[in-house]
Amino acid sequence: MLRIALTGPESTGKTTLSRQLAEQYHTVWAAEYAREYLESRNLGSHYTLADLEIIARGQLAAEEAAVAQAEAAGLPVVFCDTELLVIKVWAEHAFGACPEWILNEIEHRHYDLVLLLGVDIPWEPDPLREHPQLRQHFYELYRSELDSRLSNFAEISGDACRRLEQARFLVDELLLSHGFVPPQPAALES
Repeated sequence: MLRIALTGPESTGKTTLSRQLAEQYHTVWAAEYAREYLESRNLGSHYTLADLEIIARGQLAAEEAAVAQAEAAGLPVVFCDTELLVIKVWAEHAFGACPEWILNEIEHRHYDLVLLLGVDIPWEPDPLREHPQLRQHFYELYRSELDSRLSNFAEISGDACRRLEQARFLVDELLLSHGFVPPQPAALES
């Protein structure tokens, strides 16, 4: 089972691209648990460090559920809309520290590929989004973290079509390198 995570600052298209990739590869994806959690509690951006820990556990559970569903269906790949690096960056930004168990989980969790989404698309306001002026700053933090961990990651940029094209190329290469034949893209409608 190949795990591919999408990460990056707010409003960079992680959810859209995760959903598109799951559709293109006829597989499942783990949705971002933070959105579900914050919306269901009407917290907006008024969360605590304890909330971030609950979100981290929920994200891990969503990922494991998606992996189990993909494995049961014999699918070779699963996509994760965000991962714990996002929790780490937010915890350190908002609270000055990240819980140790999250740091340990990040060190031991393996993704075959991480797609780091760039900030070159317009900011889309949303009650859960906080820092439009800090997207580049956060992008640099994510890239630095991925570099320091020697993660297999690629930077994705451009408009939505270009992002999907870049991601598909990388995912196809990963699948081929593991002996899987990538599906053919769906025919474009006129």
